Amino acid sequence: MLISELFHSIQGEGSLAGVPSVFVRTSGCNLRCVWCDTPYASWNPTGTKYEIADLLGKIIAYPAQHVVLTGGEPMIAKGIEFLAAELRANGKHLTIETAGTIAPQGIACDLASLSPKLAHSTPSEEQAGPWAARHEATRWQPDVIRAWINHCDYQLKFVVRNDQDVIELMELLDSSNIQVAAHKILLMPEGIDANILKQSAFAVSELCKRYGFRYTPRLHIDLYGNTRGT
Repeated sequence: MLISELFHSIQGEGSLAGVPSVFVRTSGCNLRCVWCDTPYASWNPTGTKYEIADLLGKIIAYPAQHVVLTGGEPMIAKGIEFLAAELRANGKHLTIETAGTIAPQGIACDLASLSPKLAHSTPSEEQAGPWAARHEATRWQPDVIRAWINHCDYQLKFVVRNDQDVIELMELLDSSNIQVAAHKILLMPEGIDANILKQSAFAVSELCKRYGFRYTPRLHIDLYGNTRGT
């Protein structure tokens, strides 16, 4: 399995923000978000190859109950189902951070952190070549989202900039007949700089108040900055 990075940190986003966790970042992605904050795991995937047994040993050596499988897109990583099963067998609480384009197909998971991509994520053809059309065709997979919702506990996390983005996500959910409680929908500001996030946090929090959704910070950026391994 190609792993971009493996580290012990604090969960920075979502309903488990603040919880000490081991992060396993797989390398490789089936999308190309224009604002991707981990291009080394998506646009230009790099990493170290691990045997599952060796990777498992490194993970369980950390003093953390929570493990986060992230990416890139962890659901396309070869052997991810076996790794998840082994983590579950070792008593770990498992979060899978995924764009929601690959169905769970029975994978062990305690919390599916689903991050469907809105229209502003799509790169131009000049930026991404054929990946632009591929991304646009792949980014929203309602049947897959429903499969995850029916599979395990979940949260729907959207990167938003303005009111139009929130209207878009509501229209996507409504047109796909995906009905979820408002507290399961998390709005997150875009950015990899603490100062920029601070400027946009108020606007996103106001959107949460207006529509009844939940705000999520990017706590790891506040604590460590845009630094790998954090």
